[in-house]
Amino acid sequence: MYPQSFEYITPRTLKDAVKFLKEHEGESKILAGGQSLIPILKMRFASFGYIVDIGGLQDLSYIKRDGDNIRIGALVRTGEVEDSQEIRMNNILLAEAASQVADSQVRNMGTIGGNCVHGDPGNDLPSVMLALDATYRITGPDGSRDVRASSFYKDSYSTDLGETEILTEIVVPVIQHGSGGAYVKHKRRSGDFSIAAVAAFVTINELGNCGTARIAVTSIGPINFRSRKAEDFLVGKKLSDQNISKAVDLMVDSVEPATDPYGSATFKKEVLRLVGLEALSKATDRALGV
Repeated sequence: MYPQSFEYITPRTLKDAVKFLKEHEGESKILAGGQSLIPILKMRFASFGYIVDIGGLQDLSYIKRDGDNIRIGALVRTGEVEDSQEIRMNNILLAEAASQVADSQVRNMGTIGGNCVHGDPGNDLPSVMLALDATYRITGPDGSRDVRASSFYKDSYSTDLGETEILTEIVVPVIQHGSGGAYVKHKRRSGDFSIAAVAAFVTINELGNCGTARIAVTSIGPINFRSRKAEDFLVGKKLSDQNISKAVDLMVDSVEPATDPYGSATFKKEVLRLVGLEALSKATDRALGV
């Protein structure tokens, strides 16, 4: 199937792109890597009068260390995130997740910003951003504003991004000594969305207990979300196998996945349990330097 006709716009600057969105509010849609938008257009699930291709805005493609943070331009390709030595050395959770996004063709075209902003609960990187407590820099007609990932996702394909705004930068922390993260995903075959996946991040305090726990879930429910009950249970406790198992039980017990072609609700909960155990155990080992 072919998409409905549209006018293709290639702005030269971010300012031009935002201005065009403002002038054609409700009629235009941003195109970055196209790995989410193009299939939607081809299947005619949505149509727009104007497609605004910002892929040529090189100012939005960078990875740079900034103190205890890493700043990533929204147009950085997912494959670049996967291969970046800066990210591999300082945030293995993000690099690990990027390497599991779809297949190499998609990773070489798709952007980190597109994966995060699309609002698909099956996308991998939103859960990672939740676990990392990342910040999104959003630019619109009235300037820029910063939004925490934890308040960005509203519903399936619904986010805090306005129709005249563009995600321009993502800020993630450098994972420090005594902290660890991991992303574990289960899928039927290479390139598929996950049946369930978990991004876990933990810190160890001076007493040897869990100081921080952030556990985010992919493909279970209408949005990527954090399991607050599991997180609250772990904080202040030893990250023992028993406590990790209890936290995962709390996470699994709090969800009600729908039965669909990917599997029954019971099957999905069992998969979630397995990936949750692996993700939390791996994050703990990394925090402990094991």
